[in-house]
Formats: sequence, C-alpha cells, structure tokens
Amino acid sequence: MDTVRMSVIKQAAVAGCIVLLAGCAGKSQEEIQAERYHLEQDSHLQDIDVATIPDAIPRAPEGRVKHDPYTLNGVRYTPLKSATGYTSKGTASWYGKKFHGYQTANGEIYDMYAMTAAHKTLPLPSYARVTNLENGQSVVVRVNDRGPFHGDRVIDLSWAAAKKLGYQDKGVAKVHIEGIDTSPAGLQAFHQQGQKKPSHQGTDADGLLYLQVAALSNRDSANNLQKKLLSLLEQPVVVVPADDASLFRVRVGPLASDQQLAAVQKSLESNQLGRGQRVFD
Repeated sequence: MDTVRMSVIKQAAVAGCIVLLAGCAGKSQEEIQAERYHLEQDSHLQDIDVATIPDAIPRAPEGRVKHDPYTLNGVRYTPLKSATGYTSKGTASWYGKKFHGYQTANGEIYDMYAMTAAHKTLPLPSYARVTNLENGQSVVVRVNDRGPFHGDRVIDLSWAAAKKLGYQDKGVAKVHIEGIDTSPAGLQAFHQQGQKKPSHQGTDADGLLYLQVAALSNRDSANNLQKKLLSLLEQPVVVVPADDASLFRVRVGPLASDQQLAAVQKSLESNQLGRGQRVFD
C-alpha cells in the first residue's frame, strides 16, 4: 500500500471513531450498524485471492451467546436461541469497506476479508452454511453481526464470502441458509463430513500459513490490535482464542505464500510492530 493511500485509510478510521464516540452514546450496537447502511455505496479495499481464505470452522460458544430482542425502525426482532434447525431462502447481499474495522453487534471487529455474516435473528455468535442457488457454490460463515437492514435481504455476507459465492460484482444473490448445530454431537457430525482446505503456496501439509503478531491475555486488547492491523494491511486479521480463553492470538492471514508473509512483515516493521511469528493452523 502506498504512503498516501495508507494515510487516507488511517484518517478515515480516526474520523469514523470520532463520529462514533460523539454520536452513538446510548445507542445499541444494532442501531449503530443500521445507521451505517445509509452511508455511500459500499466497496472493497483491494481484490485478493479468496481461495486462500478458509471457511469458518464451527465451534461451541466460549462465552455469552447474544439473542436479546431489539427494536429498529419500529420493527421488533426476536433472535433465536440456537441456529440448530434454522433454514431460509432469500436474497443475500454483502458489506465491505464502510464497515471494515468497525465493531460488530457481537463486539468483535468486522473484517471484510474474513468469513463472517450479519443476520437479523440468528444468535451471535453462530454458524451457517450459505449456498448460492444460482451456481451451487457454498460457504460456511460465522454470524457475528446484525443486519442487513435494507429491503428484503435476509443475510449480509462479508465481501470475501460473497466473492467465494461468485456474486461480489452483482451485489446480491438468491441463497439457501442452513444453521449449523454446535452441540458436541452436531460438531462431530459436521467435521465427519470432511471439510477440504483451500490450496495455497509456501506452506506445508499441516495447515494454512499465518503471521502471528501477538498473543494477549485480554480480549479487548486483542480486538484493538486487530483493528489497528486492519487499518494498516490489506489482508485478513483474525483473533484466535485459546481453548480456555486465557490467550487471544492475533494473526494475519491466511497468507498465500512466503513472499506475501515477507511483505506483511515489512509493513509491520515499518509501523514498529515487530516481525511476528510464522505459524500454521
């Protein structure tokens, strides 16, 4: 990323934070998200090869699951307590740059290059398989946000998920949504289906290539670092909690090659963030 473009992105992020702090006191995160739908036309920051980005891996929730009722524009929404058994067909859209780096309704940081989604009534977090009915392509996403609050759309996918489904240029697609059971039996059945990992270069056979920037004991600190990295880099940035939630690993990736990893390390060093640690997952 050139210096001028990096400066513009940083200024936009700072301005967005100031607006949020000044105008969003007392508002629910759902209300804040709904207001961002009125911003100018959405877009993505940079085209990347989404084949290197794996689908979300369903896990049992590690903390509180958010399914509180809420009201927006006079409409009362009563979220489900579980995604198990949920199915729906309708129009999917995607959201990108105008939400990138901002807090989701789940309190996480939205990353347009991660496999996530916004839904009005699925619990946060939960997981769903979304299939494009026009081409048969499917993805598994982590639902960590509320929306879409626009027209008759039933789900908003991240830009990366939409590109995997092949509708990022059209903007919308007819999809089938299936909630994923994250009970022990449900997860066992899901993993027995055999999930294939995308092909990639410069890694070994054990997993996908990441650059781990830090391992922090505080989730808020990890989220803050994730947000900073998203403003500096044009790569996915994920927070991976340890099984006992004692550590939160902040990782850039998955990365397609050692050359891409080296380029990320150079950006980190230029911003005095160290070189990170090469890991596979």
